[in-house]
Amino acid sequence: MSKASCAAMAVACALACVACAPLAPPAALPDTALPAQWKSADGATLWQAAAPADARPKSDWWTLLGDAQLDALEARCLAGNFSLQAAVARLDLAQAQSQARAAALGPTLQAGVSASRTRSSADRPLAAYGTQNQSTLQNDFRPALTVSYEFDWLGKIRLDVASARASAEQAAADQQNVRLLLTAQLASSYLALRQLDEEIAVVRDAVGLLDKVQALITKRYQAGAASQADLVAQSALAEASKAQLELLKGQRSQQEDALATLTGTPAPDFRLAAGRLPAALPGVPLAQPSTLLERRPDIAAAERAVAAANAQIGVARAAYYPSLMLAPALAGFESNALSNLVSTPSLIWALGLAASQTLFDGGRTDANVAAARASHAGAVANYRQTVLTAVQETQDALSGLQQLGLAAQRQDEAVRNQDKAYRIGLVRYREGLDNAILLATTEQSRLTALRVQSQIRGSQFQAAVGLIKALGGGWAGLPPR
Repeated sequence: MSKASCAAMAVACALACVACAPLAPPAALPDTALPAQWKSADGATLWQAAAPADARPKSDWWTLLGDAQLDALEARCLAGNFSLQAAVARLDLAQAQSQARAAALGPTLQAGVSASRTRSSADRPLAAYGTQNQSTLQNDFRPALTVSYEFDWLGKIRLDVASARASAEQAAADQQNVRLLLTAQLASSYLALRQLDEEIAVVRDAVGLLDKVQALITKRYQAGAASQADLVAQSALAEASKAQLELLKGQRSQQEDALATLTGTPAPDFRLAAGRLPAALPGVPLAQPSTLLERRPDIAAAERAVAAANAQIGVARAAYYPSLMLAPALAGFESNALSNLVSTPSLIWALGLAASQTLFDGGRTDANVAAARASHAGAVANYRQTVLTAVQETQDALSGLQQLGLAAQRQDEAVRNQDKAYRIGLVRYREGLDNAILLATTEQSRLTALRVQSQIRGSQFQAAVGLIKALGGGWAGLPPR
């Protein structure tokens, strides 16, 4: 075997070894430290075995609240919210870019045609000094097909396509995350508005009661049975309650404006009649902390970002090795006359291969590889932080529900005691043992307890929505907690 043959074989073996070696590191889910179970104030187990997955239906989780008005607003949000429409557009862009990258796996075929009429100069430089040049006039017709193709012998193009697909999947998860955040934000604003409706109703009753008491004290003052201090104190209390009522109305207006924006409606054109909170809290299935990795779209998006960055390391490292191209191959015809253009003598073709290797680029390839590795490290860190945030949000919502449940029990007992005190005071008033002012004071205390009860219920619904959002949205087939 000649030395040239041996050298060629050695080069071929070396290239084969390079082609077999992976350019990108093995793709793997980054390690995350997850708790064994959720923390409980009383030490009880707060999770049950469950196997939810991101693909399970969760588009209508808000129907768990059983509020038709909320269902209608969520439908308007999904149809008219511009932030969601922008997320859908980003998804369409990412999918189109992925398809464009995938096209690089196949050859590119181009059709071209050229036609020219050329006159050459008689005074052009001589080709042979013994022969006189003449001016010539000639036609050139040339239709041809051109094929170009890069051999993906290292897998660089496949890695680039995999990166683009992972980016498209990330955009899909981002779109789902935007959807989840918007629907949760709308539900939260709606529940806050309904809680304000209940609180406004209680304060309005309290204001009416205070006005009646003030009228009674005014009569007693005019009759000399009450002091001016009693009259002034009652007037201050009534005005303070009216100020609270105006503040609550202002807060309701802000929540109403937020709902308008979320549903894609100008705030001045949006009105929502007063109502009440749903009758009961939704049953929330609570699973093991590890299932968050399967449920939350933001975690899915962060994981896809890691996969895309991992593939880009291989794409950057491919620049260290030669690229192999099918040199623009063509087939067609060329003639100086249209009459014999499509004929065997006019047939032209060309075929060849080209290889190129960068010998010096000033460290550009090294820098690109370092940048790809840094991007991957950042994506891994972002993924781990996203998981930790998800665990925190779930634990916070769960703890809030627990504490609010205990507070609700105590406040319900307080309301029952206030009701009992009012009934007793009403009997004493009818029997002439107490005056109307004392009865009104008892009723005011009862209304204050009702207001606190409404605030706690509203907070419970807010925490329930927070837990649903933290768990990645709605679900199907899981038993309630």
